[in-house]
Amino acid sequence: MLFGRVISVGIGYLCGMFLSGFLYGKKENVDLRKVGSGNVGTTNTMRNLGVKAGILTLIGDVCKVFMAMVIVWLIFRNRYPDSVKVLELYAGVGCILGHDFPAYMKFKGGKGIACTGGLLIGFCPLAVPISLGIFILVVAITRYVSLGSILGVISLEIQIIVFGQMGLLSVPEQYLMEVYIVFGFVAGLAIILHHANIGRLLKGTENKFSFHSKKQEA
Repeated sequence: MLFGRVISVGIGYLCGMFLSGFLYGKKENVDLRKVGSGNVGTTNTMRNLGVKAGILTLIGDVCKVFMAMVIVWLIFRNRYPDSVKVLELYAGVGCILGHDFPAYMKFKGGKGIACTGGLLIGFCPLAVPISLGIFILVVAITRYVSLGSILGVISLEIQIIVFGQMGLLSVPEQYLMEVYIVFGFVAGLAIILHHANIGRLLKGTENKFSFHSKKQEA
């Protein structure tokens, strides 16, 4: 399984470096690293290039996680039939790392929220309605996407532990603690990457969500 974990993270990392927001921006002659927050993820893409760009980026970031998890499942489903889901989790984490820290972009990519959503859908779909509901509710009330993302990933860790203890994760019991720790890492990484947003939230200077792109407003 150690070999399987390493290979799974590597496969995920390679898939994660496919940055759909960055590629869409290039098509529009916009370098997302130089506009807005400098982030190549969904929110900055939508803010600067419009709703269509944001939706396509979201779909791309979610689907690449699925791709990584499916590749790992195909490789290891016979070798580790009872624990292949654990390796799929590592593929998802590797994809988040590839998205957040792509080697060809000097390790500066996105913040991994859409990828985390893809991991959640693939690994524990039961947690999707609650996490998505929290995100939508917080953004609808405050218009702060970053706050919705932070609270959503915090709720994710809680849900994974609860569902794991209820036996709903389809993971052998000996791997449950490892799963909790890995998801804790994912949540912690997302919060750390939002440190600038947290600072702005505390100061009251964080950007609020809008459906109008700067390109449209120009």
